[in-house]
Amino acid sequence: MKNPLNYQTTEYDCGPTTLLNAISYLFRREEIPPDIIKHIMLYCLDSYNGKGEFGKNGTSRMAMMFLSDWLNQFGKVKKFPIHCEYLTGRDVCIHQNSKIVSALQQGGAAVVRLRYGYWHYVLLTAADEESIYLFDPYYRKKPFQQKGIEIILDMPLSRNRRVSYELLNGSGRSPYALGPTETREAILLFNTETQKTPANTIEYFI
Repeated sequence: MKNPLNYQTTEYDCGPTTLLNAISYLFRREEIPPDIIKHIMLYCLDSYNGKGEFGKNGTSRMAMMFLSDWLNQFGKVKKFPIHCEYLTGRDVCIHQNSKIVSALQQGGAAVVRLRYGYWHYVLLTAADEESIYLFDPYYRKKPFQQKGIEIILDMPLSRNRRVSYELLNGSGRSPYALGPTETREAILLFNTETQKTPANTIEYFI
């Protein structure tokens, strides 16, 4: 059984919440080993804020990179069907031939860091020709005034936002912009037992 995706509990835990949502999106509840949950919570929320308060600057890029590698090693050792790829810089962009859109077309998911006031992690789960469908763990009911962002309330297993490619590819501070190229990061995640091959995704749109 697939679980609904979760919202963050504090102002700071978007990182671990989004990684856990990626696991819930890709795997049934009865398939998920507790070791994965334990280690995601262990290594996230590792950053200090300007006052020296632990965890109040969220989850670092280094922690995300480490967890991407840890999940790959866990998959190999435990024979758990997960595969991750950590992307940075120019590889983190949204267009029909991008690595991220290709991963979504193959049934994977992408944890990305973008702007939402501050740096923020969300889960990308699907794409069409103009927009990305994602789950933002920061709960919100009020509609966005900005064109290109739509709130979705009836798909708790996979998405709660629709955001245009144009907004996501932004290099500024607008909501859901990926920001400057040199600071971009993403983790692509796949369930290797359900992953589609590229040949089977040529005609794919949601």
